[in-house]
Amino acid sequence: MRIYSGEKLCNKCFTKSIEDKVKATISKNRMFKPNDRIAVAVSGGKDSVTLLCILAKFEKLFPKASLCAVTVDEGIRGYRDEAVTFALEACRKLEVEHFMISFEDLFGVRLDELVNRLKAKGKGSNEVLSPCAYCGVLRRRALNVVARQAKADRLALAHNLDDEVQTILLNIMHGDAPRIARVKPVLEESHPLFVPRVKPLCEVPEKEIAFYAYLKKTEFQTIPCTYATTAMRNDIRLMLNRFEEKHAGTKYTIFRSVEKIRPALEAAEKEVFLQACKVCGEPTVSEICKPCEMLRRIGVK
Repeated sequence: MRIYSGEKLCNKCFTKSIEDKVKATISKNRMFKPNDRIAVAVSGGKDSVTLLCILAKFEKLFPKASLCAVTVDEGIRGYRDEAVTFALEACRKLEVEHFMISFEDLFGVRLDELVNRLKAKGKGSNEVLSPCAYCGVLRRRALNVVARQAKADRLALAHNLDDEVQTILLNIMHGDAPRIARVKPVLEESHPLFVPRVKPLCEVPEKEIAFYAYLKKTEFQTIPCTYATTAMRNDIRLMLNRFEEKHAGTKYTIFRSVEKIRPALEAAEKEVFLQACKVCGEPTVSEICKPCEMLRRIGVK
């Protein structure tokens, strides 16, 4: 018997409670249809491998649905190679079709090379250059492209409660509070090249996912990304964890608060229309998409 989240639960009951929470999130937000082809973004970490395991279990209940996994190789020596191995092994065990795409194939540059260019460009200036800022933008594009190649109707991301709350605070600290409206369980855009994104784990705390993976004896990558410490997100993560330790429930409170004010934020914002990027043809709100703009800035395109 273990005490977790204020309740006494045996291991079996705990794992079922996590699966029920994910099921409730999917149902409440109407994330999937019975005949959807779902692409799960699998990095090889605990969150994505856990999501793949849970959705593979659910998928068996819906004969018309199909599941596949998509992985992005950013090109981080000593980190991503190991993660890809765990992603491939998880797909093999679950008999899930796997698709992979790399930054090098899609953008013509590995993240390690991109970081070197950023360092060279930043010498002698006060500009703060974050590898994570570039990686996040390029990774989102890569996931959309590979999910489309997999002919997916939905792209399932393994963002947990901690991730969502961190993103909310990041937007505030970057002075982009209206963007909080887009931090939500389902993100749909009216463009034929955009694969709608869903977040089945968005109400599950990171520590509960870690415990679930431990109980299920799931193998996943444990070493952090080489560049993670350079991002503001890392500082926000540490701050939130300190608050949560002293004031249990802080993360849920922030998440629920944003749920309440999101309709007002959406109403205040102008409706966004996607168009084709003049450089690459991918969907964007501007004439030139963010990935092309950022790559041009460092001389890749």
